[in-house]
Amino acid sequence: MNTILLISTGGTFNKIYNPLTGNLDIDKNSNSIKTILKNTKIQNYHLKTIINKDSLDITKKDRKKLLKIIKKSKYNKIIVIHGTDTMDKTAYFLDKYIKDKTIILTGSMIPFSINPIEATANLSFACGFMQQNNKKDIYISMHGYIKNFKKLIKNKQKGIFELSQ
Repeated sequence: MNTILLISTGGTFNKIYNPLTGNLDIDKNSNSIKTILKNTKIQNYHLKTIINKDSLDITKKDRKKLLKIIKKSKYNKIIVIHGTDTMDKTAYFLDKYIKDKTIILTGSMIPFSINPIEATANLSFACGFMQQNNKKDIYISMHGYIKNFKKLIKNKQKGIFELSQ
């Protein structure tokens, strides 16, 4: 079985309440992901945490850093935990440069620390799909769907991801 590289870039998925400031901050230790992996018994993964930003704050420099890590990686199956607001921009960016790996971007619109169901489902679906799929492409895994990144879009009015028309 192939090992999956999980790259955590931050996003709402990883936000935790900071009692000193009252803000939701990014957990730089990816504890939500570690908890999901432990509780769901997902195996054969390597976790790497980088960037640690809300996706609205991710820059071209950050995307280049992500690209460099993916291109240099020995892993051919990669899941990127990413904020939902700009995961499509990151997918389009990666698609320009990567054709020889299977990549899934996933995230959560509700922090794991507030309600773990959405984050757990999205990451679990991505891991299960990755273990069975060998087609090299870039996907998004959100709200019960795993589709090519061009076919699954965030409907900001409804607050969900849905198939593009």
